[in-house]
Amino acid sequence: MAQQRKLWEADLDEDLQDVDLNLAIGTYGQNGLYDDAQSRVDEATLLALQQQMAQQAAFAQIPDVVKRFIAHFHQAVLENNLAEITVAYESGWNRLTEKFYAKTEWPEAEVIAPLVNDDQIFLILYRELYYRHVYSRLTPDIDDRFHSYENSCELFNYLLSKSHSDGPVPLELPEQWLWDIIDEFIYQFQSFCVWRSKVKSKTDEEIAMLAEGSQVWSSYSVLNVLYSLIQKSKINEHLVALQEGKSPEEIAEIVGEYGTRPLYKLLGYFSIIGLLRVHSLLGDFTLALKVMENVELNQKSPFTRVTACHVTTYYYVGFCYIMLRRYPDAIRTFVSILNFILRMRQYHTRSYQYDQINKTADRMYALFAICNALSPTRVDDNISNIVKERYGEQFAKMSRGEEGIPAFEELFLYACPKFITANPPPYEDPEALQGYIDEPPVEPAQRHLQLFLAEVRAQAPVPTLRSFLKLYTSLDASKLANFLDADEEDMVQQLMVMKQASRSISRVDNEKGLLGGQWISTSDLDFVIKEVRLLVPRGGCSCLRTLTDRRHLLQNMVHIAESTVGRRYAGWFIRNTEHAQRVLDTLRNSPLPIPPKSTEAGKAPAADASAAPPAQGPGRTGGKQVAWGSTKAA
Repeated sequence: MAQQRKLWEADLDEDLQDVDLNLAIGTYGQNGLYDDAQSRVDEATLLALQQQMAQQAAFAQIPDVVKRFIAHFHQAVLENNLAEITVAYESGWNRLTEKFYAKTEWPEAEVIAPLVNDDQIFLILYRELYYRHVYSRLTPDIDDRFHSYENSCELFNYLLSKSHSDGPVPLELPEQWLWDIIDEFIYQFQSFCVWRSKVKSKTDEEIAMLAEGSQVWSSYSVLNVLYSLIQKSKINEHLVALQEGKSPEEIAEIVGEYGTRPLYKLLGYFSIIGLLRVHSLLGDFTLALKVMENVELNQKSPFTRVTACHVTTYYYVGFCYIMLRRYPDAIRTFVSILNFILRMRQYHTRSYQYDQINKTADRMYALFAICNALSPTRVDDNISNIVKERYGEQFAKMSRGEEGIPAFEELFLYACPKFITANPPPYEDPEALQGYIDEPPVEPAQRHLQLFLAEVRAQAPVPTLRSFLKLYTSLDASKLANFLDADEEDMVQQLMVMKQASRSISRVDNEKGLLGGQWISTSDLDFVIKEVRLLVPRGGCSCLRTLTDRRHLLQNMVHIAESTVGRRYAGWFIRNTEHAQRVLDTLRNSPLPIPPKSTEAGKAPAADASAAPPAQGPGRTGGKQVAWGSTKAA
């Protein structure tokens, strides 16, 4: 197997040679008259012959190195050789794509079928890679979108439709590929929903196909696949048993035959992450976090072994917290994954998903800026510095109240997921479709944006109000109202908005699930409004002689308390210690400087003259010279 891999790897550097199609196809003569041949060959046979000839021509155009790679890939899958499958999947496929198929499709599955003895299971896996390449590098048409859905159905039916007596399928795939299968399945569903909603750009043929295929890429079918994989693998029961500290034997008895197989266990686990993503795209953020109830967000979770899955999980969890107005939890989520990405940056460059990870990280920096503007808090300096470098202008605007609304809108639309609508346009009803075109519904992204901006506008007065309160320890409510150019009643309402904005539900340590939490204060500034009774003399006289001359008045006083958090010195010392260590290592690895030469014959260098003993004779050029702490004889 290793020798076969060396063959196709060595040929990667070869140029594609021109192929003489005549040699591959041969010459086809005509025996007898044309009319006689036409009468003997029916139309179906003629079409099959033409298709066979086209496939032969396409097969002849495949480079030899690609043919050897496919044969080697197929053999590795047959033998369940995970090491060879991983090399072929992560290295060979991408290198051959860059060399031969950067701007065109790979050969169709029917063309390469002779190389794999028409193995239908391998052809399904090959089509999964084929359509993923079409979606990522090219522009899929409606046939590609329909056929990719059919191939996904064939793959999941193969994995799920086996009867209990047959047991799990005899297939093993790397965990990176298993995650990519789930991730690409959801991405193609999302892409189809976005494309399907753009009715005006559809041709009559596409409208007819969409009307007939209303169940293609339906939300129900996608959710059914994910929930079926979770149920088949019993992954939730597995996670609960792990949290309860059960032994491997007890876990194996709980999850059964399917749950013990890595293929089903990982597909079930990744399906939970997939449900988190799908429910977020559909706008049900509470349910999205609910399905993650048994998944723990820590560095020991199985999803951390696949970096793309790790990043995706934290991105959608953090975004759900934003939409649920749980900004402290969102900040903590983003800080955790962004620090991980910074620490592992040198390893990400080796991944074929390096660009996608960086794009997702950049979107999380934008979401972090939004959270920090709505709920200011002290976080890691590395993250804060990167946010200020990338989004410093927008962050400054977001801290100015109503003036920062456009900055919130800009960052939200950039960093939010591409939301989808569960219900397709009414392609099967021409009249309803025309009404849909005349009065299109609000796009999902705009609908979620308006909901988010409503919360932002409600908190718009908070930065200005906060700036005034930080100047005082107690303040007359009417005086504060004058500062804000508002009456006292409106000012009290703004104070209540600020009080509400400074409180949020946040998770506590060792709490199960992502939805639980306790109410906490998220601001370092707190205040109370206390009613004070003032005694004022009648008629404005300053002499207060008897109680009967006094009239009682009520006045609201705002008492402010600011809690100061001490500076966190640990991070500062760690960063500067690492910097000092790097400087010291650089100095140690640098070559020693060349000692200066004497300017006059018979004299030692000026720096060493005081340390040198008297000369013994006219023939001596000097005494001892000191070089970096050691003495040398001149």
